[in-house]
Amino acid sequence: MSKLAGRFIVFDGPDGSGKSSQFRRFSSLAEQMSGIDVCEVREPGGTSIGEQIRDILLNPENVEMDLTTEMLLYMASRAQLVSQRIKPALMSGQLVLADRFISSTLAYQGTAGGVSLDGIRAVGNIVCEEVSPDLVVLFDVDLQTAAHRLNPLLDRMEAKGAEFHERVRHGFLNQAQHDPDTYLVIDATHSEQEVFTTLLDQMAHFFESKPIHSHNG
Repeated sequence: MSKLAGRFIVFDGPDGSGKSSQFRRFSSLAEQMSGIDVCEVREPGGTSIGEQIRDILLNPENVEMDLTTEMLLYMASRAQLVSQRIKPALMSGQLVLADRFISSTLAYQGTAGGVSLDGIRAVGNIVCEEVSPDLVVLFDVDLQTAAHRLNPLLDRMEAKGAEFHERVRHGFLNQAQHDPDTYLVIDATHSEQEVFTTLLDQMAHFFESKPIHSHNG
């Protein structure tokens, strides 16, 4: 755990993957065991401005939202988050844990929605200010399992339908396939405890075997 100071780890995956539960468990353990400060952020949101953007994005009444508008709103929330919280936390040696990041935009608005992946990356290069995750933990789950875990009161993104969410899943898996040095894929169909045990084992191996870049650019 002491190796995690100044690192940036993203927990991501389809709706219903259980990533947020794993996020909370890992954050609590990291604070208890490492003796380092942990900065928790979520997307969209994580700042006052970002939370206002979140309300717009997830409001089920905003069905007419243009897909490019949607992508740019996510990016606007992210820009504020990187500037106000993520970058300062990394520079001060904190462990930054993010519940979603640009990997979600690539999967939801990109692969599933149809926005150019290159376009998303180009905007992301401006938004992220050269900050990129050391690790993206992807919690993979099939649609049937995910559907059983979701709150019946779906937000605007959760309510987009099975075909959309199947494309989201493939979008995440494609990212992991093309960037194995940054992504860990965790089978999230098992029990919460089994998934957490696998998470800890795989993360320990990852940080032992992979060089970790500096965020001081």
